Amino acid sequence: MSITSLKAISAALQGAALAAADPRKAVERNLSVTERGFRACGREHAPSGKILLLAVGKASLSMAGAALGILGSRISKGLVVAPHGYRLDAIRDARVSVLEAAHPLPDEAGLSAAQRARAMICAMAEGDLCLFLLSGGGSSLLPLPRMPITLPEKTRTTSLLLASGADIREINTVRKHLSAIKGGQLAAMCPGSIVTLAISDVNGDDLGSIASGPTFADPTSFADALAVLERYRLLDRVPVSVRALLQEGGAGAIPDTPSVLPSRFEASVIASGALAADAVAEAARERGFEPLVLTTLLAGEAREAGRLMAAIAREVKARGRPVRAPACLIAAGETTVTLRGSGTGGRNQEIALAAAIELDGVAGVLLSSFATDGKEGNTDAAGAHASGGTLAAGRAHGHDARACLAANDSHAFLAAAGELIVTGPTGTNVNDITLALVEAEGARR
Repeated sequence: MSITSLKAISAALQGAALAAADPRKAVERNLSVTERGFRACGREHAPSGKILLLAVGKASLSMAGAALGILGSRISKGLVVAPHGYRLDAIRDARVSVLEAAHPLPDEAGLSAAQRARAMICAMAEGDLCLFLLSGGGSSLLPLPRMPITLPEKTRTTSLLLASGADIREINTVRKHLSAIKGGQLAAMCPGSIVTLAISDVNGDDLGSIASGPTFADPTSFADALAVLERYRLLDRVPVSVRALLQEGGAGAIPDTPSVLPSRFEASVIASGALAADAVAEAARERGFEPLVLTTLLAGEAREAGRLMAAIAREVKARGRPVRAPACLIAAGETTVTLRGSGTGGRNQEIALAAAIELDGVAGVLLSSFATDGKEGNTDAAGAHASGGTLAAGRAHGHDARACLAANDSHAFLAAAGELIVTGPTGTNVNDITLALVEAEGARR
C-alpha cells in the first residue's frame, strides 16, 4: 500500500473523529423538549420564566442551531459568539444576535461581546433559565478583564503564557483570575439558573478549564495563578498591573473566584476527544487495521510526543508489539509548544516534524496529527502527516528538518514536503488527534 493510499485512509479516520465530535449531533443527543420545558443530559428543567440561549466558542454556531431547532419558540432571545471567519449567517433568527471575535488572542470585538453576555445574564429574573452552549475558544472570545486590567495587558499576558509551554489548565488558571466573568463569576452574578452543555477541548474534560469555566465553580486561586507565572518565569515579564492584581488577590485583598456555586447551576460535557478517539478506532477496524488507543490524555512537549508516537510505530513494525500490524495507534489530548524560535507552526505540526525525523527511511508507516477545529498555531493548517519519505521531500526543497524544529518552524518544512493537513474551520473543537497507521510486512506493492 502506498503512502498516498495510507493518507486516504487517514483522511477517512479524521472524518470519523470529526463526525463523533459533531456539535449539532451532540446537542441533539442530549437535548429534547418536554411538556413543561426541556430535558438536558437526562434531567428535566421547567423554568417559571423565560428560556435564554447563550452560545460561545468554535462550535457555537452549530450548537446554537441545534438548540434552536429543538426548542423553537421556547427560546425568548439569545446571543452567539463565534471566531472571526466562521459562517455567521448559519444562524438566521431575529431573536438571536450573532457576534464574532478573535481567537486565540482577544480583541475589542470580544470585549464588546463579553459585555453583552454579562448584561444579558445580569438582566435575568429569578425564574429565568439560560441554556449555555460552551466550546473551546471561549476564553479569548469572551474577554472581560477584571478592573483595573486592560484588554491589551491581558492579551500580553496570554501571549506570554502561550509561548511558555504552559498547558491549558495553567493558562486558564491565570486567565480566570484576570477576568471579571471566568472561573464561575458569570454564574455568580446570575439571578436565575444556568444549564451548561459543553464540548470539551481539554484533557480529562475538566469543566473548570473549558473556556475558563465561566459558569462552573473554580478550584483554583490567586495563589495558583501566581504560581503558574513563577513556574514559567513570567512574573517579572507580565504587565505591572497584572502582577499587582494577582499579588493583591494572593494576599486576600480581592475576593477570589467562587469555589462553590448553588445547585441551580448545572454543567455537563456532551462531546470530547475520548469520543473522537473511539470513533477513529472503530473506523480503523472497519478498514482492516487493529486499533490501539494509547491515551486520551496526551500532554507534554509536542516534539517529545511526536518522537514517542514514532518510536511505538517502529516497535509495532519491527516486533509486533504492543499490537500486531496492520495497526492504528491513536492518541488524543493537547500537547504544548515552548517557543524557542520565531518560525511558524503549531502543536500538531511539531508532532509531525519530530516524528518524521524518527521515521526517516522507515517504510509502511504514516503518522497524522491534527487539531479537530481545523486550525492551529499561527498557520491555516490543521496539522500534518509524517512518513519515511518526509525528510527527503523537505530536503529536496532546501529545508533542514532539525533546524526547522529547533526554530519552531515546522510549517515551512512540512509545507515544502507537501505534508500539511488543511481542512479550514470544522465547526467543532475537541482535543487534538494523533494516529499512526502501520502496515504489515509484505503489504506494500
